[in-house]
Amino acid sequence: MKKVTTLFLDSYHEFKKIRTITTASMFAAIGVILGAYTIQVGNYLKIGFSGIANQFVYYLFGPVVGCFYGGALDILKYLVKPTGAFFPGWTLSAMAAGVIYGCFFYKKPLSLVRVFVAELTVSIICNMLLGTLWLQIMYGKAFFAILPARVIKNLAMWPVNSLLFYSLTWTMEHTGVFKVIRHAVR
Repeated sequence: MKKVTTLFLDSYHEFKKIRTITTASMFAAIGVILGAYTIQVGNYLKIGFSGIANQFVYYLFGPVVGCFYGGALDILKYLVKPTGAFFPGWTLSAMAAGVIYGCFFYKKPLSLVRVFVAELTVSIICNMLLGTLWLQIMYGKAFFAILPARVIKNLAMWPVNSLLFYSLTWTMEHTGVFKVIRHAVR
């Protein structure tokens, strides 16, 4: 329990630094640009890669920064490119994903297994369960009628997202990009 408390306190202290906010803002800009190229597959499915930029923030700054970043970015992306009515459930899901990813990645060694487990956890909790619940509330469709397509999409994207994040993060760690960012933020 002490490790979890320390994790959240350290992330909270990251949140107080101006350079953390500016670095997160730069990743947010990248996320908004990538979000503009999301592919809409029907009414209930979207495929996009803007989450990679978000995961870098969760990896670098932890669950507290990730929570606020995820919520703020969800609202910002809606303002930049609105698709349908605004629904706060999606913002809550983005915030929950920030906390989950932050707990898995922040100040922990990068490993392929950790990335796969984190991606699967977020896919199940935030995308499959909460996301399907939000669609049920918004459109009045039966939860179990929407769920199978969302499960298939998330299971198909799970290895793609995991390998993409792992390979990009590993490359950025080994080329020193994240070291420069961490050093600049201190």
